[in-house]
Amino acid sequence: MIVFLNDRPIRLVGPKAAARLAHPSLANAKNAKRTSFSQPIQPETDYDQIVDARLEALKEDALHGHLLILNATPATVEKLLVLLQKADANRLLSVTLGCLNKDDCETAMKKPFKVIKAAGGVVLKADKLLLMFRRGVWDLPKGKLDDGESSRQGAAREVEEETGVRVAVGERICTTWHTYIQNGNRILKRTKWYRMTVLDDRHMAPQEDEGIEKLAWLDRRDTQLALTNSFSSIRYVINTALNETLTQRFE
Repeated sequence: MIVFLNDRPIRLVGPKAAARLAHPSLANAKNAKRTSFSQPIQPETDYDQIVDARLEALKEDALHGHLLILNATPATVEKLLVLLQKADANRLLSVTLGCLNKDDCETAMKKPFKVIKAAGGVVLKADKLLLMFRRGVWDLPKGKLDDGESSRQGAAREVEEETGVRVAVGERICTTWHTYIQNGNRILKRTKWYRMTVLDDRHMAPQEDEGIEKLAWLDRRDTQLALTNSFSSIRYVINTALNETLTQRFE
């Protein structure tokens, strides 16, 4: 589970994944046996701070850079949410929670919020990707599910409503969770993201009443430039989709 809390990534992993993150040399040794590349796979993040929740209390001074919290429990999650709401966390870049029980920690993460379900898509046309410019940033088409609607159905509908493009829905890329405030309520939106291909873009046009100013088909280079003015969650989704595309080409 990855939650973007005020656009800051909070990742929840189980104890085995946490052990690999805390001791990357062990993961590298194992991965080196399974890869055809000459160099072992490197850990995703170099952590600036590692806190063992069994041995020390989580405090405000730990909230900087990339933070790894080991042996996290639901109480640890609750403490982190309180700190992020009240403390100065401007220097914090990301948090990874290595949970003793991942399901229990996920339940604790969702507890203070009202959960809303949504879906969206990464639409591909040859070597280009569809982005839309909305409220001053580049974004992907997405939206809340209608009653009784599946995530795949909702994703296709939202893409067509917001961009005018009809699509075929492919495999799921990932699921993200992000928070915001609406009418005084704390919202946690779960979005399932799908890879999509174009069926018909002859009627492509931005949905202006949703604040969408323009649409653009961008190649990989221009997409990365656009993502410098986007949300962390959108960068995560697109980079995941593009990395999977490259992996499939070389398999």
